[in-house]
Amino acid sequence: MKFPAKLEFLRRVPPLTRPRMLLALAVAVVADGLQLLLGPLGWAFPDQLIDAVAMLLTMRILGFHILLLPTFVVELVPVIEDFPTWTACVAAVIALRKRAEKTALPEKPAAKSD
Repeated sequence: MKFPAKLEFLRRVPPLTRPRMLLALAVAVVADGLQLLLGPLGWAFPDQLIDAVAMLLTMRILGFHILLLPTFVVELVPVIEDFPTWTACVAAVIALRKRAEKTALPEKPAAKSD
């Protein structure tokens, strides 16, 4: 399946490095912490803005993963948004990407022709 040029960024999966993992987890923890602090104030718009920024930053750091979409939708539910869903999602994405990197077959070196 060929992606349109505008959606090509969705296929980009940057290498999973330790700084990227830590940065993605920091973004998730900050997003969950801000939502927990702002929750009692009842501000809906800043809460959704935090979710949008968390999703975009996570996509920029780790690349797009399908788990980001249901997490974004779950964050719209008033009571569930107080749970650390971004942190759990980022941890799951990191674990799945690490497993995929381990199981990926290494490329065969090109045979030398004498």
